[in-house]
Amino acid sequence: MCRLFGFRSVIPSQVHRSLVAAENALGRQSAGHPDGWGVAFYVDGAPHVTRSPSHALSDALFHRVSGVVASETVLAHVRKATQGPMTVLNCHPFQYGRWVFAHNGDIPRFHKDYRRELMQEVAPRLRRFILGETDSEVMFFVFLSKLEKFGRLDKPHAVGDVMEALRDTIADVQKICGPVAEDENLFLTCIVTDGVTMVAHQGGKELYWSTYKTRCADRDTCPSLAPECEAPSESGYVNHLIFTSEPLQGENVWQEMQPGELIGVDWRMRVRRHEPGVRRLDVVSHA
Repeated sequence: MCRLFGFRSVIPSQVHRSLVAAENALGRQSAGHPDGWGVAFYVDGAPHVTRSPSHALSDALFHRVSGVVASETVLAHVRKATQGPMTVLNCHPFQYGRWVFAHNGDIPRFHKDYRRELMQEVAPRLRRFILGETDSEVMFFVFLSKLEKFGRLDKPHAVGDVMEALRDTIADVQKICGPVAEDENLFLTCIVTDGVTMVAHQGGKELYWSTYKTRCADRDTCPSLAPECEAPSESGYVNHLIFTSEPLQGENVWQEMQPGELIGVDWRMRVRRHEPGVRRLDVVSHA
């Protein structure tokens, strides 16, 4: 399967260590996920997306992009292909307007049994923007179609609306394709963001999250240092939120997401959680 990395912060931050330098950085994980990579980061509210079907760790462009990225929002992905050939159009993250999406998982028999029915869940006006051959891209456009019911896609959306749209997307995929299950190899772990709101879903493949460190290496110089940078937040507000398929070495304290769990952060950097079996999305959990 693939590997994911998502990052939201109150200040623009370098992510070179997470993508390249750390012992188990995303690029190093590409040794077992050699079928392409992509990095999306936001500048002045607009996503900049670079993708390649090359092996990330041996791709000079991946190293160059990882070295220059300094952003409040980053979403990165390394691919191990399951659906669709190794082309740039099948590399994650996928983008539409301000939204980007990356998926770690697979819908078995997608082209044979499910693509036609899943495409019916995509708003007709959005279907022509699906350019690749992956289940992941179709899933992204199902999500956009759900989200559009809450308002125009080029306008900001509340994190609760994003979580509900993603939850409804997962429910529709499961209704059509069957439940997430190890024996069926149906996995729907994913991250979506518009550069301000970011939401992740644990859909059967591991995903970890962190909002604080044991000790921040920049504590003596960072103008945004706050108690929640080095301890669990008592208010639910945080200075950074990171998602990763594997815990990264360093100072961050990692928690494992549970299957079916949704975690998101809004424009104020307030963390929201939706646990499986709980209907309400507006319960704030201490981070």
